[in-house]
Amino acid sequence: MRTIRYIAVHCTASSQLATVKELLLEFQRRGWKNPGYHYVVGADGTITQLLDEEGVSNGVRGYNSVLVNVAYIGGIDTEGKAVDNRTPEQKASLLKLLGMLHKKYPTATIQGHRDFSPDLNRNGIIEPNEFIKACPCFDAKKEYKNI
Repeated sequence: MRTIRYIAVHCTASSQLATVKELLLEFQRRGWKNPGYHYVVGADGTITQLLDEEGVSNGVRGYNSVLVNVAYIGGIDTEGKAVDNRTPEQKASLLKLLGMLHKKYPTATIQGHRDFSPDLNRNGIIEPNEFIKACPCFDAKKEYKNI
């Protein structure tokens, strides 16, 4: 049984019109044995499990063995720039899913993919200029701190 230390929130960095099938094909194109996320939330709020939680997904390099990865479809605008474009349905489903996962893994920290970036200036805060990625395009630590 894996020890889950984190629940990582992601965006797929795709159009909100992207499908789960397209997402799985992208993982396959990259040559990944397992998908990038355990769960993905569609624009309509549908939650799809891509991998059993005991499996190791490919969401955050260097941390995958100790986390569960959750993503919403979207995260970029029509020009490919990072944006929080979660629908109300996605927000509600993410809250529900993260609540369920945190109940199952109560000591796990919920945070965004960007929060795994290095603290380059060593001030104890990972600031926007230190983000390796903007993903999930909002402050997941702040938004889900009360779960």
